[in-house]
Amino acid sequence: MKIPNKKLLFKSLVYDAVGMASSAVPLVGPFLDLAWAPYAAKKMSEMFPGKKGKFASVLVFLEEILPFTDVIPSFTLMWLYTYVWKKQTAPEGQTIEVELV
Repeated sequence: MKIPNKKLLFKSLVYDAVGMASSAVPLVGPFLDLAWAPYAAKKMSEMFPGKKGKFASVLVFLEEILPFTDVIPSFTLMWLYTYVWKKQTAPEGQTIEVELV
């Protein structure tokens, strides 16, 4: 099994975890989302360039700013859409092979 662009997948998982962690902080969490939402949208458009990235950055901004939607793993879903469901090839040297035992 090949995992394309492993670093981008790791960054996606970290950004999703940070976005979800803000909802765990009582009373302060919604205010953290006010700062996190624009940053997450910027990072989404940088990580996934083009029209898909711009559309995803709008979605991640809305997902982070709206209450009770922080549990959606937007970055990871975008990575899956880009590299698994649409099967975009990663640049040379960024694909690894993983054997499942």
